[in-house]
Amino acid sequence: MQSNVSTTLSAKPVWEPDPGWIAESNLRSFMDRYGIASYEDLYRRSVEDIEWFWAAVLEDLDIRFFTPYDNVVDLSTGPALPRWCTGGEMNIVASCLDKWQNLPTELALAVRYESERGEVSTLTYGELHREVCRCANALRRLGLGPGDAVGLFMPMTPELVVAFLAVIKIGGVVLPLFSGYGPAALATRLHDAGAKALFTADGFFRRARRIPLKETADEALKVCPTIKHVIVLDHAGMAAVPLRAGRDHRWQDLIAGASDRAETAWVSAEDCLMIIYTSGTTGAPKGAVHTHCGFPVKAAQDMRHAMDLKAGECMYWMTDMGWMMGPWLVFGTLILGATMVVYDGAPDYPSPSRIWQLSEDNRVTHLGLSPVLVRALKQRGAEHVARHDLSGLRAVCSTGSPWDPESWQWCFEHVLGGNKPILNYSGGTEIGGGILCGNFFQPLAPASFSGPVPGMDAVVVDASGNPVTGQVGELAIRKPWIGMTRGFWQDENRYFDTYWSRFDGLWVHGDFAVEDDNGLWYILGRSDDTIKVAGKRLGPAEAEAIVIAHEEVAECAAIGVPDPDKGEALVLFVVLVQGSKPTVALRIELSECVASELGKPLKPQRVLFTTALPKTRNAKVMRRVIRAVYLGDAPGDVSSLEDPRTVDAIRHAS
Repeated sequence: MQSNVSTTLSAKPVWEPDPGWIAESNLRSFMDRYGIASYEDLYRRSVEDIEWFWAAVLEDLDIRFFTPYDNVVDLSTGPALPRWCTGGEMNIVASCLDKWQNLPTELALAVRYESERGEVSTLTYGELHREVCRCANALRRLGLGPGDAVGLFMPMTPELVVAFLAVIKIGGVVLPLFSGYGPAALATRLHDAGAKALFTADGFFRRARRIPLKETADEALKVCPTIKHVIVLDHAGMAAVPLRAGRDHRWQDLIAGASDRAETAWVSAEDCLMIIYTSGTTGAPKGAVHTHCGFPVKAAQDMRHAMDLKAGECMYWMTDMGWMMGPWLVFGTLILGATMVVYDGAPDYPSPSRIWQLSEDNRVTHLGLSPVLVRALKQRGAEHVARHDLSGLRAVCSTGSPWDPESWQWCFEHVLGGNKPILNYSGGTEIGGGILCGNFFQPLAPASFSGPVPGMDAVVVDASGNPVTGQVGELAIRKPWIGMTRGFWQDENRYFDTYWSRFDGLWVHGDFAVEDDNGLWYILGRSDDTIKVAGKRLGPAEAEAIVIAHEEVAECAAIGVPDPDKGEALVLFVVLVQGSKPTVALRIELSECVASELGKPLKPQRVLFTTALPKTRNAKVMRRVIRAVYLGDAPGDVSSLEDPRTVDAIRHAS
């Protein structure tokens, strides 16, 4: 496999760790407890002795067990199907809420909520606990209990957090669903999981428009006979929303009068906690199965060890509960005794200052943004950032898509003052968190990762499965970790085919990555997006970063298309900044920029201008959809697109 990494993705570090921050970090405390001198020694031990490491993590996070586990991991069935915390009984809600009661943390803020219209509310750990108990008691009155699947199709509100935790408290299985799904996508997931109940709302506001939810749910439920109960939150003031007698319940009526004390159900540590559906390139969505001792532990460990989130600090991640970062935010912050910000609205409405105002007002210490969003906000100008006091930020965290170095540098300088880190974070729904992340111990260059998160035995491999450095390859994992999915719901073969079929005993994640000569890591996009031109492998992010650096370009997506001579050719779809016009001269200039940086063989076959790129609600550019539309093929599953009209924008690109 040939390497073709642009020099912009292999730059020298621009951020250096602060020794004082390291000394006060969660990870330094963890290392001192076990007599570990250096970060390198810790990482080595974390992947060489996974039994010791994950047991130590469970203790470090104060994960509560009703019945202690016998062994932290049983590998007798192989690395693809390990069993964790064998013999243990628990319920992760005990570690999120129950353990904080009758302690000072009971009075600390767990949730800070803000709506697009400026409504603000808070819940302390004690108040959240009581609301979860009321909701759990209401669910039990409906006959719901252990093993019952319950869908969550709601806007980002405190009630969503309450419902999420209440389902888990009674031993149920949560199905987090994107609030932007249409009826077909919603029905597919509810039916596949055999859901017995659904939480929804009358609607929500987006850019001052009311968006209906109950209406969508009703249409979906026409083909979901397993749903016996629908709980409807009155959120958008849509009084005309019909309720079906015997099935539908108003949230306010159902919760009213319920006791604020409820027992937390005991379950096996490996009982199913959550099924999160992700869209595959082809075929039906994949339901990633997660357990009580899995996903939540990994989420909290990543926050505590890599991102250094401490009790009392505040994290806001721009997300929907239907993306893994929603559950990740809830589990991680609560296990650590930190505060989560929940925002229901557009990040740039009513002005581009909204996200920065939100961070200032809520005293956010860890701000999670996607590079795609940063690119959009950068075009609106740094003056919107400068108006707000962001001195409380300790880090910007990012995931969802690769960075371009120019946007990374803009964020580093204008949002973080050039002296705090951007903690780039990459993993996935099936990982339960991150494979790679920035940290407070190691230097960072634009768009880079410090390296693998402790406990993640990550490696870049070539086409034969051999480890390589300084060369582009597939991101893989050599040892099991506690947060990994326990498989795909009712589809074990697909799980094996997706991750374990390439090389014996090696999880191949599907990302195109490189570890450079400085020891920094880069993700260059999905390997199924990889473009191979005349034998040279190109990550889409390499070409996109070059084009986005042009002052007239707001966004870019690179795809590979069949070519009779080269095998594949490079085609670019470009969104211009407001006020710029698509011209032949600009098209030629962008094409020449790519050829100059990457080499003439990789000169784009075409540069097309479009008004928008198809993206998911968590801001991932859907290159496979772009490629399919360009080639005249069916675009496949587009249920996760934020705006389906962007598919037409690609059709009309010129």
